[in-house]
Amino acid sequence: MRANIAILPGDGIGPEVTAAAVSVLQAVAERHRHEFRFDSHLIGGCAIDATGEALPEATRNACLGANAVLLGAVGGPQWSDPKAVVRPEQGLLQLRALLGVFANVRPIKVSDRAAQFSPIRADRLQGVDMVFVRELTGGSYFGRKTRDADSATDECRYTVLEIERVAHKAFQLAQSRRKKVTSIDKANVLETSRLWRETVNKVAGHYPDVTLEHQLVDSMAMLLISRPSDYDVLVTENLFGDILTDEAAVLAGSLGLLPSASLGVGSRGLYEPIHGSAPDIAGQGVANPIGSILSAALLLRYSFGLETEAAAIEAAVESVIADSELTRDLSGTASTQSITDAVLSRLLSTTEIQAA
Repeated sequence: MRANIAILPGDGIGPEVTAAAVSVLQAVAERHRHEFRFDSHLIGGCAIDATGEALPEATRNACLGANAVLLGAVGGPQWSDPKAVVRPEQGLLQLRALLGVFANVRPIKVSDRAAQFSPIRADRLQGVDMVFVRELTGGSYFGRKTRDADSATDECRYTVLEIERVAHKAFQLAQSRRKKVTSIDKANVLETSRLWRETVNKVAGHYPDVTLEHQLVDSMAMLLISRPSDYDVLVTENLFGDILTDEAAVLAGSLGLLPSASLGVGSRGLYEPIHGSAPDIAGQGVANPIGSILSAALLLRYSFGLETEAAAIEAAVESVIADSELTRDLSGTASTQSITDAVLSRLLSTTEIQAA
């Protein structure tokens, strides 16, 4: 197949981990006779420095013309003034709205080896394999905001349509997994959460083969740590999802291991590792590229329908995590490049075995 992929390396370690993911995608294209075109553009702090905008027009146009978008990370201390009119994070929020991606999919699967680096007891991590589906374009992040000398407001607003579409994504995903959805809200306090719960209940009627349960967000924060293997697909609103997915990342041993896919109605999606720009290690060649590489696998699966190729990347990564030297976020000494080379080597070996 032929496809255009917009590459947005961003700030900090973003360019390093994105380069690793691109090299893996190039290897997949060569082995499976696909033609991927990569165009790199600015976003975040580096875009502000170059153009004064966090999401320049050239980047917007490139993303709208691409079949998929691969992002690194945005932000850094030089752009951290909360009073600044233009901030790197605005570029990411604008991009999500531009692409109409409303469901952020974050798989969290705990490997036996990486589990030893989690602060959670190993016996609680057995069998952890969950997917968060976070609503991405509504809620308090996009609501009306006010500020005066003595007060501030952030409006949290949801419509039935916004809740329905992300709920459908969650139930459809659950149908291909263990057929269980946990919807997370704060319906005992918030009116938006009461609408959320009522709407999710209605959507559940379209999926009689999927079991639905509800959890309040505060109790869910506890259950993620105490009973993480109980959960399959978890769906929630924007702010709750932002917080809970970072909490759940602790289960896997490191933020550097986890990918994400932001999806909308069509096949075009936005793919990025869940970690930040990590400016303290930028340019040192020690960042963990696995989250970005696994995001490339999600890109192949969700935007291009290339399940075989996506699974091959995931298998190669799993093999590297199991028996290779790891990066320093996992108490190892491996470099970004050595991990990338190891994944490429396993990917080539897998391809040769399949071809034999």
